[in-house]
Amino acid sequence: MRATSLAVLAVPVLVLAARAEPPEDKRVSVAVARDRAVLLHEVFADTLEEVHRHYFRREGAVLPSRALEDVFTRLDRRSGVKARWIAVNTPAMSVNHEPDTAFEKAAAAELAAGKAEYGRVEKGYYLRAGVIPLRAGCVGCHTRNAPITDKKARLAGLVIAIPVRNE
Repeated sequence: MRATSLAVLAVPVLVLAARAEPPEDKRVSVAVARDRAVLLHEVFADTLEEVHRHYFRREGAVLPSRALEDVFTRLDRRSGVKARWIAVNTPAMSVNHEPDTAFEKAAAAELAAGKAEYGRVEKGYYLRAGVIPLRAGCVGCHTRNAPITDKKARLAGLVIAIPVRNE
């Protein structure tokens, strides 16, 4: 039953830059955007862990990270806040998770080098990327086709983009 409920949520994820500019009443200061990005990162990371722990079963349920992409889409529609996963130092499970923009590529490099987060203001958005540690179950799938021999912690990233006012 739970697997069926998650499967119903499957819809394509919007790319961070694919939506029209949010209206002025959705924009916040950079300081508020920073605080919200940290909070959202914690909420999404914790939700991913809990959904994985409670719902993911190897017999075909939707992956928790995929289910959260539906949450990202709804968040974007409601608030103009965008979120997406990026590969950091482990192969992406989807071409949609390859770092795409200059910010995402720089963020992936910084996170892979050991930074916990990377952020900046760009084109009317506060952009923040934070580390998502990949646990044993995640690493097994992510490295199935590209085995990794070093012992580094395996990471993904979560990019959050919050519209900000010009200050």
